[in-house]
Amino acid sequence: MLLATGVDWLGWPLRLPVNAEDVSEAEAADLIRNLPPADRHMLITYEETADGTLAFCRDLGVARVQLHGSIPVAELRRLRQLAPELFVVKSLVVRPGNEAALHELVRTAAPWVDAFVTDTFDPATGAEGATGRTHDWNISRRLVEASPRPVILAGGLRPDNVAAAIRAVRPAAVDSHTGVEDTTGRKDPELVRRFVAAARAAFAELEAAHAK
Repeated sequence: MLLATGVDWLGWPLRLPVNAEDVSEAEAADLIRNLPPADRHMLITYEETADGTLAFCRDLGVARVQLHGSIPVAELRRLRQLAPELFVVKSLVVRPGNEAALHELVRTAAPWVDAFVTDTFDPATGAEGATGRTHDWNISRRLVEASPRPVILAGGLRPDNVAAAIRAVRPAAVDSHTGVEDTTGRKDPELVRRFVAAARAAFAELEAAHAK
């Protein structure tokens, strides 16, 4: 269903300390095997070691990983050395007063990752992403401008706000999870279609403006 609506990557949130998982690891691996190619799939996890991350990616059969935990930069460097073919995205979780720390993380981690994703911290639950909350898009815009790597925008994005978010932040891509779910927590085909259409239109608008 998601692929039919035009999304580029499928996210698989697993081994999360706070958020509930949608499927088991075995179910995810089975689905991934039956939906090739491997680089269509993005493991989203809080793994904090290079060995653990690489083993998990290989078990699932994915070629991309989004790391939301407090993985040290030294482990990011080791992961790059162990698996240079793996597409690694590091989260930049926006919370009050941490913009300087995020800029420092961009500076030190950029040589070892392929992209970053900005997301939102929820102080009520301790969740670092998949919170359904937006953050100050000005912070994400400054991170986009400072980063030598592409920056993906996440955090409370929905069909009705994704275009404004793209215009404000100018990210390389956008990521939505809870913002395209129905009241039961399942992805809603109509919400996904509206999100994809709004996002693609906003990116096309930016490209047209840049070309002038």
